[in-house]
Amino acid sequence: MMTMKRLINLKRAEARRIYLTYAVVIIAYVVCQIMSSTKFFSSSMRGMLVPICAYMVMAVSLNLVVGILGELSLGHAGFMSVGAFAGVTSAILMQGTITNAPVRLALAMIIAAIFAAIAGFLIGIPVLRLKGDYLAIVTLAFGEIIKSILNNFYLGVDSQGLHFSMLSDTTRLLKGGRLIIRGPMGISGIQKIATFPAGFVLLMIALMIVFNLVNSRSGRAFMAIRDDRIAAESIGLDITKYKMMAFVMSAAIAGAAGALFAMNYSTIVANKFDFNTSILILVFVVLGGQGNMLGGIIAAAVLTILPEKLRQFSEYRMLLYAVVLIVMMLATNNAEIRAFLSGLNPFRRKEEAE
Repeated sequence: MMTMKRLINLKRAEARRIYLTYAVVIIAYVVCQIMSSTKFFSSSMRGMLVPICAYMVMAVSLNLVVGILGELSLGHAGFMSVGAFAGVTSAILMQGTITNAPVRLALAMIIAAIFAAIAGFLIGIPVLRLKGDYLAIVTLAFGEIIKSILNNFYLGVDSQGLHFSMLSDTTRLLKGGRLIIRGPMGISGIQKIATFPAGFVLLMIALMIVFNLVNSRSGRAFMAIRDDRIAAESIGLDITKYKMMAFVMSAAIAGAAGALFAMNYSTIVANKFDFNTSILILVFVVLGGQGNMLGGIIAAAVLTILPEKLRQFSEYRMLLYAVVLIVMMLATNNAEIRAFLSGLNPFRRKEEAE
């Protein structure tokens, strides 16, 4: 949680918004756990709980760049893929030494976050001097480059250590060795150690990190850059430094989410984290409201569950999904509807009365 001193210094509305976000996430987790334990959820719905958590974390991480910093990034799935492959690989390598699955999962997510942060830093060096459409196009290109690299990357382990190669498998592993990453075939034979409680904990940690960052001096600098870049530069803010800070932190959180997501499946391939995934995550942010963490979380849950619930409509389900998405987008961007929903908020009415 945020420090007491920082909470006291926050505006009352901001503090309430933060605690409302935590409360909604905790209540939703408790309700889902109860419904899952009482067999109210179907097996397919229970299987979606971890991916939903991963997508929620992705929405929070991208909101830091798009909603708070005000920059458009279209390659966020690339950081998710780096985290997924780094996390799964580290979990496989730790199987013999760390038998406790939750501990191994936690360490794998930390390692995934570190690798994704490094990727974010390396990509950020040439990219973050750009802005607007140019930044969006280049981040999109880097996301596709990461996917292409992973599609052509081979990594194995034997008694002599790790071996890797590009384009084709030339690792020449000794007898008893294991080829972990197999190029376009990805990683198979993954132990599914990701759990819904782990996803909940990761989401809470992501919220704590982002809320603390946003309501700090650095967060105010992010918003100053978003609101008026020229004015921010005129008062001496290092634009590149703060953009890099937000970009790396966002990439690290996305990497941890990627590891959680990947370890919910027995096989993972790089093509899963393509341009469509980046756009889907961006839709979570835009539909939920840029800078609105709770809105992004709710949008991620709804838009992940909706295609599954529409599956009964067979070939029409994606058409219905698109129609529902357009209606929701129009509704959330309508001033009259927003005013009506704000009027239903008891906190907002209390503030106006005061």
